[in-house]
Amino acid sequence: MNITQTFAHHARAMPDRPALVHGERSVLFRDLNRLVSQAGAHLYSIGLMPGDVVGVALKDSIEHIVLLCGLARAGIVLLPLDWRWTLAEQERVLAHFGAKLVIMEPGSTSPQNCSATFIAGDFLQEIGRHKADKAFPEGDVPLLMSLSSGTTGRPKGPRIRHSQFLARYRVFWINLGFNSQDRFLSCTPLYYGGGRTFPLTMLYSGGTTFLLPPPYEPEKLCESIEAHRISNVFLVPTLIRRLLALPAKQLVPLKKLRLLLSSGSALHEEERRTLRALCPGFVEYYSSTEGGGVSFLTSEDPEKFSASVGRPVFGVEVQCVDEEHRTLPPGGVGRIRYRGPAVADGFWNDPEASRESFHDGWWYPGDLGMLDDSGYLYLKGRAKDMIIRGGVNIYPAEIEAVLQAHPAVADCAVVGWPSREFNEEVAAFVILKGAAVPTDLREACKGKMAPYKVPKEVFVVKDFPRNALGKVIKAELSSQLPSL
Repeated sequence: MNITQTFAHHARAMPDRPALVHGERSVLFRDLNRLVSQAGAHLYSIGLMPGDVVGVALKDSIEHIVLLCGLARAGIVLLPLDWRWTLAEQERVLAHFGAKLVIMEPGSTSPQNCSATFIAGDFLQEIGRHKADKAFPEGDVPLLMSLSSGTTGRPKGPRIRHSQFLARYRVFWINLGFNSQDRFLSCTPLYYGGGRTFPLTMLYSGGTTFLLPPPYEPEKLCESIEAHRISNVFLVPTLIRRLLALPAKQLVPLKKLRLLLSSGSALHEEERRTLRALCPGFVEYYSSTEGGGVSFLTSEDPEKFSASVGRPVFGVEVQCVDEEHRTLPPGGVGRIRYRGPAVADGFWNDPEASRESFHDGWWYPGDLGMLDDSGYLYLKGRAKDMIIRGGVNIYPAEIEAVLQAHPAVADCAVVGWPSREFNEEVAAFVILKGAAVPTDLREACKGKMAPYKVPKEVFVVKDFPRNALGKVIKAELSSQLPSL
């Protein structure tokens, strides 16, 4: 019951297969199991014990992944941090989760409230002085604090056990087809849930992970897919949009992928259609860091369901419910909730937040959705983003889909606009890629939706405020609105 338990088998069965590749460097499976045990022994030697919480604020590298596996094998709880966060952001998270130590990049400023140690490129040589025969904990021990993206507000995250992580692996095998023959390109930060989980799944399964640490140009991503004969890649929508802006000839390597996986936030319907035509292996995977996978949509699903995020993944039950937690019939829009073996039990050290998001064994990710008669799930926006105009519920995702379909719109975000008369009006922010003025976009909306849903104003901006994963921070957009 450990996410590193298969490494010994791989060392025997396929010793010469690369497990990790970063540029000219590589680690073979014959060495991975030993390195992970040595990393665990090293962690014990500096005073850590099973159950301790350790922050990891490192750039993407082979050393980073070996360290993650060493923490897992030693029964030490991983607390992922973005190395780019400010010191205040890191200190807030470290304090909330009671970290005993934080492991940082050389030259980083140590936090005031937590001990720090630093690892460099010679980490694998440094741990080589330890024997690989240390006894480590067995059983279903805690693995990591699964933080949501961003650091605004109160830190939140459940403590995920090894069994819950392995349940997520099963979904990847059954629904996404991950296997030992795969060649995975890791090009999303390792501190992020999906960016970390998929490479670890590859190691468990015996596949090879190639590292392409961000930042990089989208052209480099396509070149890496071609050069390394990549079969699987995971991208967040922001990266996908940058790719889709490239000339068609540069996107040819994407057609060869067995799996082009998108997750992190929802794609627009037109983007899904483009990707379905571009890459037969395209899959949109709706998930959360707290609960793992919810649903998935593939190129094999009928075109009429392309506006959805697919049907539930293996072992997961999904419902849409009202504010009284009553199940809604097909077509009813309500709060999405789901349960399954990969779902967390509650937020660590935060009973108030747990009561808000966990109820009777169900996890509420905060999204609004609708299930149709065929079991396909449609996202309608965040529950907190819902606009209530004159007592009528308006879902930003519906308006964003209409705006996104306009040929002049590169990206868009819809927010509520405080109003004395109606409580809220609709405001839209757009990034343009062609010629258009706000009145053109409002007219496009008038022809496709009820009058009360049409944005009162459309604001053209050069870019959106985003978090580290590229998600739009709508609260910052709302703060820019003038008073009505």
